[in-house]
Amino acid sequence: MGDRSTLLETGRFVRAEAEPGTGAGESAPVANAQTALTDADFLDKHSAEEVFAETDTASDAELEARHRVAADKGDPGAMSVLGALLLRRGDLDGAEPYLRGATGEGDRAAANNLGVLLHQRGYPEEAASWWRVAAVAGSAPAAHALGRHFRERGDEPAAEYWLRQAAESGHALGAYGLADLLEHRGDKGVERWFRAAAEQGHREAAYRLARHLRKGDPAEAEQWYRQAAARGHRRAALHLGAMLEARGEVKEAGRWYLTSAKQGEARAACALGFLLRDAGDEESASTWWHRAAQDGDGNAANALGALYAARGETQTAERWYRTAMDAGDQNGAYNLALLCVAQDRTAQAEQWYRRAAYAGHREAANALAILLLQGGDAEGAEPWFSKAAEAGSVDAAFNLGILFASRDEDRTALKWYERAASAGHTDAALQVGIALVRDGEERAAERHLRCAAGGGSAEAAFRLASLLESLAPPPEPVALGEPVGGAPRSESEEWYERAAELGHRRAQVRIGMLAAARGDLAVAARWYREAAEAGSRNGAFNLGLLLAREGSEPEAALWWTRAAVAGHGRAALRLGLLAARHGDLAEGQKWCVRAMELGPEEVSQRAARLREALAEELSA
Repeated sequence: MGDRSTLLETGRFVRAEAEPGTGAGESAPVANAQTALTDADFLDKHSAEEVFAETDTASDAELEARHRVAADKGDPGAMSVLGALLLRRGDLDGAEPYLRGATGEGDRAAANNLGVLLHQRGYPEEAASWWRVAAVAGSAPAAHALGRHFRERGDEPAAEYWLRQAAESGHALGAYGLADLLEHRGDKGVERWFRAAAEQGHREAAYRLARHLRKGDPAEAEQWYRQAAARGHRRAALHLGAMLEARGEVKEAGRWYLTSAKQGEARAACALGFLLRDAGDEESASTWWHRAAQDGDGNAANALGALYAARGETQTAERWYRTAMDAGDQNGAYNLALLCVAQDRTAQAEQWYRRAAYAGHREAANALAILLLQGGDAEGAEPWFSKAAEAGSVDAAFNLGILFASRDEDRTALKWYERAASAGHTDAALQVGIALVRDGEERAAERHLRCAAGGGSAEAAFRLASLLESLAPPPEPVALGEPVGGAPRSESEEWYERAAELGHRRAQVRIGMLAAARGDLAVAARWYREAAEAGSRNGAFNLGLLLAREGSEPEAALWWTRAAVAGHGRAALRLGLLAARHGDLAEGQKWCVRAMELGPEEVSQRAARLREALAEELSA
């Protein structure tokens, strides 16, 4: 955005009162659009407000005719007005003699406009000399133009001096230019001067003021974004849409994204595409993503790649991922790698992961390390895990923990687990908890296990329950006549149940045992059966015990068989006893041998004695 060479001022160096036929108002000085620091539409507004006191409704032609006769007779006011009209029309040759004549008579506005004309002709130094004359005489637009002149030449102290003169005179463009300079230097006062310009309707100042306020006062920032967006500032509309979307006002956010996108803001078109996709309108989303991607938005190109990949159109997806890379978005390389992995093109995947990782993509570095580790190159994987972890990848920190743990470097592993856990990594918090329990630091372990369990880890919930159970004081003996199971459930049992509901087989067995101890055999049988059907040999064994107690011995035998085949010694011994009771001595001996192999020691001894008895019975 930039100033246009159409803003002129009228006025005199020294004047007791406004004279007929001259304007008393000042507007901004101009510079060409290539060196502009301000908002062109703001300037257009001020251009429209250029008035001459005697001819509020007159056309330029009428003004020109009215003032030419007087100007040709040497009237300074008429020469100033006529020169301004001709300059605004682009007639530099016609404007210059009139402006020089009026300037020679001390007309401040003419001096400012002569500077404008000379700047347009390519004589910046001579232009600056006339702006200085006008600025010293009190012209705020000339002070603004002079300040910009010095800033373009790198003379920031002089630039600040003149921009401040303009700003303190209430000149909006001067306030904006001063704020821009102060922000560039990191000085104080930026917000004050952006606000001064914004309050006069400067849309770029409103936008930049909003950006300054967005963290400290988001409510006020939103108001300024709205003001700038309403005046056609496309980036303000984009940021306003993002704020609204973040707090769930999706419909209004979509309207502002649409406004910004129609004005050519690619990021808004991309964001609008995501809103439409989330609303189920994939085709419209694709349309806006295409528009944004063609305007160079890498994120939109990646979104198109993902869209076509989900449809199975891998070649089209690959083309869009490459487009994203060409736009400078290294997510394109990362996504290409993922596409290659899905197609078992490991060599190509490694190539794209490396490209993204070298460009600083931390998840690509983590994925590359995993790929190398899977290929047996642990030494090559470690530096990539480290690079990703140092860049903030929580998964990479966790993976480093696994890598060092596999080398029995437990202290180093714990360091990385703790780093990942502090960032909220559930599995890392679990590993830290396990390590602390192993080291006897139960209370510290409890804190990490609670974090992991709260994050949805079934194993953490089980271990937390076990830890709480071990730390709990022994239960009070049941008083005579008091019903068994009348006490409220402990916290450990609640965590066992949470783990059981998440499918943790050991927790299911344990919650079944606790229910059985309370006499709630139906609940116990349900949890034992769920564990057994999921492959738990302890669950199968305990379910068999309940079934046998209820008289369902054949079904109990089925579950004991499943448990014994899975390596449960007690189940094998039970089968041996069952076979012996039914007179099937050979079958009983077979299960006794199995029980002796499986143990534990007590079971092995009992199985050996039973086997000897069965052998004697067979030989009798």
